[in-house]
Order: sequence, then structure tokens, then C-alpha cells
Amino acid sequence: MSSNKKTMALISILVVVLIWGSAFTVSKVGVSELPPLFMALLRNAVATLVLLPFYLSVRKKAARQDPGPLPKGKIILLGLTGVTFFYSFFNISLTYTGAAMGSLIQGIMPLVIVVPAAVYLKEKITARVIAGILISVTGVVMVGFIGQHDQNNSLLGNFLMAGSVCCWAAYTLISRSLNQFHPVPLTFFVTLTGTLMLIPFALVEGWGKPLPAISSNGWMAVLYLGILSSAISYMLYNQSLQTLTAAQAGNFLNLDPVIGSVIALIFLNESFSTLQYAGGALVLLGVWLSSGSGTEQHQ
Repeated sequence: MSSNKKTMALISILVVVLIWGSAFTVSKVGVSELPPLFMALLRNAVATLVLLPFYLSVRKKAARQDPGPLPKGKIILLGLTGVTFFYSFFNISLTYTGAAMGSLIQGIMPLVIVVPAAVYLKEKITARVIAGILISVTGVVMVGFIGQHDQNNSLLGNFLMAGSVCCWAAYTLISRSLNQFHPVPLTFFVTLTGTLMLIPFALVEGWGKPLPAISSNGWMAVLYLGILSSAISYMLYNQSLQTLTAAQAGNFLNLDPVIGSVIALIFLNESFSTLQYAGGALVLLGVWLSSGSGTEQHQ
């Protein structure tokens, strides 16, 4: 691959990580006044509208460039794993657990990606990566499960956050298998499909209840998450997967728990126990170990 293309992919994934690191705190603010599934529907509806002009501007070019029509089955799977289920688990979890804790639990996401990437995408795993996996998983258990006193069902929230991690790992692996397709139409149809599949969940959640009043802060959270965290970041993420391996992209997500937990601790005044701080240190150590040249893809 050309060095310019690799550089652009690295810049894209770095921008994505910076935006997603802040999304934990913004999402926590949003679910404090909006039902979690309704908020997931709103942010992704905004993302779909933002993506529409991008799609219309490149659809002819993409049709000439792509090897064929987008596979409908995989688009549905991507919509389910990367939008419908991911944001359902993510938002509901934040109604029970803190943004800082959620971001650290999501710190195992790169490691969850690495193992199936080795199996299905033939990306090698070294001893260093395996050590990172074991250390990070130990840290996540300390942060979210052993050191947690389960106030307000936060243990349930931590399990739901772990479920969102598994959803995103599946999304990344499926997206990587479609790296020959133009990222903008792919992102648009995945977001549209996932948003449509969120509608019945949001209807059930709000059945028999009045529509919630949304404050200016609530709308700002929805717009920030829909425009930047969903629409723009998904396009950049899918674009980066055309050049980077799944493991390489996953390694950049190592920055998420650092950015997310620091922002939450500062702006939401959240706190950890001593055991949870120790677990957080293990998570960061594990993802640092895994971020070295521990994976490579068979040619």
C-alpha cells in the first residue's frame, strides 16, 4: 500500500478515537434525560440524514468502483451489530454504570477483535498480544465486577457494556470483509438499516408514555453523537478498514478507555475505588502490550 494511503488511514482512525473517547460522557448526559433506546434512535436518525448527501454525491462513483452490489445479508448483520444492538447495550448500560467505568470496560474491545481476527482473517497473534489479553481481562474484571459494590444495578450495566464490546468486535470483522466496497454507501446503508431496526425497540420502550421533553443539552448531545460520533466517525472508521487490518484498527481503540475515563472523571465527577484504579491500570497495561507489533496479516 502507498505511504500516503496508510497515513490517511492512521489519521482517520485517530480522529475517530478522539471523538469516541468523548462519547461516553456525552452519552451519559443524554441518557440522564432521554430513554436509552429512544436516544439511540434519535442519534442514528440524525446520522442517517447527515450521511444521505454524502451517499448521493458518491453513489455513481461507488457503483463504478465496487465489485458488485453491497451484500444485503452482511448489511443487515452490520446494522444489527454496529447500530441496533451496540447502541441498545451501550445506552442501557450507561443508565446503570458510570461513563468512566464503561470506557474502561470497553478497553478490552481491541483484544476482543484480535482473537477472531486471527481465526477468520488469518491475522497472527504473538505471545505479547496474548499476555495483553490476559492482563486486560483481569483488569476489566477488577474494575467492573470484583471492585463494584453494585449500587443501582451497576453490575448489570457493566455486563451490558461488555455485550456492546462483543457487538462492535463482530461489526469490525464483518466490515473488514467488505473493504473492497466504497466506505460511504456502506456506512449509509448500515446506519439506515440499523436505525430502522431500532424503531420497534424504541416503540416498545415508550409504549403508553408521553414523548420526553428534550432540553437544549439533550439536543446538543443527540446532535454531537449523531453527526460526529456516528456519521462522520463511522465513515472514517470504515475508510480506515480499507487500508488497516482489523487488529491494527483495534489497537487504536486502546486510546478510548484513557480518553473516556479521564473526561468522565473530570466533567462528571465520577469516582473509583482503590481496587478499580488498580484494575484500570491493568487494562491500560494490557492494551499497551497488545498495541505493539503483535499482529500481522497473512499475504
